[in-house]
Amino acid sequence: MPTLTAPPAAARELRTSRPVPAWANRVAHVIPLLTLPSGLWRIGLALGYSMGALDETGAPARVLGGEAVYVVGLSVFSELVALTAFGLVRPWGEVFPRWLPWLGARRVPPYAAITAATVGGIALVAIWTFAFRDVFMGHLPLRFAGDGWAALMVGCYAPLQLWGPLLLVLTWAYWRRRTATRQVTGAEPSRS
Repeated sequence: MPTLTAPPAAARELRTSRPVPAWANRVAHVIPLLTLPSGLWRIGLALGYSMGALDETGAPARVLGGEAVYVVGLSVFSELVALTAFGLVRPWGEVFPRWLPWLGARRVPPYAAITAATVGGIALVAIWTFAFRDVFMGHLPLRFAGDGWAALMVGCYAPLQLWGPLLLVLTWAYWRRRTATRQVTGAEPSRS
């Protein structure tokens, strides 16, 4: 007769109170990939490549000094924000990590995460719809040396249009998973 043993610590750490649907886990992995092309495009500018963009005189665009630091910082910040989507499918989105001062090992209030993610998703939809308003009408915010360069920039930024909607779908899955037990029975999900 097989003996029952406790799962290894690594396996216990990856468990959420209720199982995460496989599709939600895939969406959480896709979200950071949506921000990567635009970040790489901006980093190309910061490294001294014009990426086909032209300045107001028609010369290749250059990003120097503090501007380059800002551009790299924006790219890193965007990627870090996109990575927070994993909180909707990982245990640290249900229980704060132990190393956090004052909050460590406490339960994450579901509606705090749901509200933050919903506001973030709606904000991303608004930001990227507004940012692409001219592109949708055929006008680019920059001048380019050729249509290929313009297509590259649009292709790198176009995936950002999906970031907000996918975050909202992922938030809906989190809401269903974290609140379903209470809706049906009025009880808290077990934390075993």
